[in-house]
Amino acid sequence: MWRLFSVVFKMSKFYISTNSAPAAIGAYSQAVRTEQTAYLSGQIGLDPKTQNLVDGIDAQIEQVFLNLAAVAKAAGGSLDDVVKLNVYLVDLTHFPKVNEAMSRHFQKPYPARAAVGVKELPKGALVEADAVLWLA
Repeated sequence: MWRLFSVVFKMSKFYISTNSAPAAIGAYSQAVRTEQTAYLSGQIGLDPKTQNLVDGIDAQIEQVFLNLAAVAKAAGGSLDDVVKLNVYLVDLTHFPKVNEAMSRHFQKPYPARAAVGVKELPKGALVEADAVLWLA
């Protein structure tokens, strides 16, 4: 008779917080890191110093990527470690602006990405993005 058993492996998880990115505006962490992966919560175009939304779509897109970079750094990585990016836009006609910003903030090969049109975002933001990092 064969005896089956299982081994339960519990990975450590670390909650990431940095003053270089906006504080969470709800019941969530800026990021959670496990052994080799970090899950970055959605970032909108909030200035981390004032917690106010920056003006206009171009400034918001730029601030979103700066905020993601700050959280990635706090998690022990950078935007170069992003393997999956989700972008949420109130107006999908701004999608080319996201591509332009990505070409400045990411290097080829680019991460996998989804872009989704949404009705609205927190605080009246025009764009939001979250990411998954691989930290080998």
